[in-house]
Amino acid sequence: MPADYEPHERVIIAWPTMRRIDFWRNHLGAARDAYAVIIRAIAEHEQVLVVADEGEGRTAEGWLGDSIEVIELPIDDCWIRDNGPIFLKDENGQRLGVHFGFNGWGGRLAPWDRDAAAAGPLCDHLGIERSVAPIVLEGGSVATNGEGLLVATEQCLLHPNRNPGLSKSEIDQHLRDQLGVREILWLARGLADDLTDGHVDNIVAFVGPSDVLLQTTTDVSDPDYRTGRDNRERLEAAGLRVTELDVLPHVKCFDQMVEVPYLNYYVANDAVIVPLAGAAADRDMVQQIGEFFPGRKAVGVPGTVLAYGGGGVHCITQQVPS
Repeated sequence: MPADYEPHERVIIAWPTMRRIDFWRNHLGAARDAYAVIIRAIAEHEQVLVVADEGEGRTAEGWLGDSIEVIELPIDDCWIRDNGPIFLKDENGQRLGVHFGFNGWGGRLAPWDRDAAAAGPLCDHLGIERSVAPIVLEGGSVATNGEGLLVATEQCLLHPNRNPGLSKSEIDQHLRDQLGVREILWLARGLADDLTDGHVDNIVAFVGPSDVLLQTTTDVSDPDYRTGRDNRERLEAAGLRVTELDVLPHVKCFDQMVEVPYLNYYVANDAVIVPLAGAAADRDMVQQIGEFFPGRKAVGVPGTVLAYGGGGVHCITQQVPS
């Protein structure tokens, strides 16, 4: 499994669907506006493939314009990182799309049958061979350095709503077998407000084989403060160099407070696309993240509506390696 920052052929993004109009609580239009801004921002730096639900391709094209490729496939939702294929690459450049099971984040959001099947037609469209994995796994729950090390949280991967009956050692072996990694680094938990049971892409991102960014907070009253301390200890004990992003905004979006982790960004071929919270720290956080990606432009995009829906920029994207 390549690291996020390795070269991409394109990125896949799923378009917010009418099937989830109730989930967005009268804010589907705002969600589509945010997606459109992010898609156009990424498209300035690499090719984007947008997947729209059946009958909604023309609507997506109307939001995005003619320069963005849009295809129609049966989907339920718009978090392709979690239900789409995870792409691997061998030493000869041959690619493989691994199709993991998907159950709506442990049964939280039904139906999910279309999303669970989407990896197959996506691989067919891309002309990439597909392998079906025997476990449930979301792409946002794992991160890799591209050299055999994978990071995940026990909170998510060991949760009984994903793979009941499998032990930690059995899940560990499945990750090695299916993703071509040699070592699993287990963190305890993700963010407290994460409805996906602690996805790792809200808290850790590799910026090099031995270097990670870690989402933390300086607010000792925030439950994520203690989590950040524990995660740092585990990462450093594994020999990784850790840089903290110690600002974790909580801002109001529509009718609720949302948490916007800056670390839930997307690394494009010559840019890094960072979610903004409308907070005072936005500019500094974008600059700080950009410093870890010399030669790439750091671009801020709207992040609060994505957080209202339960995710971030990384959650809505799935890169296809070159």
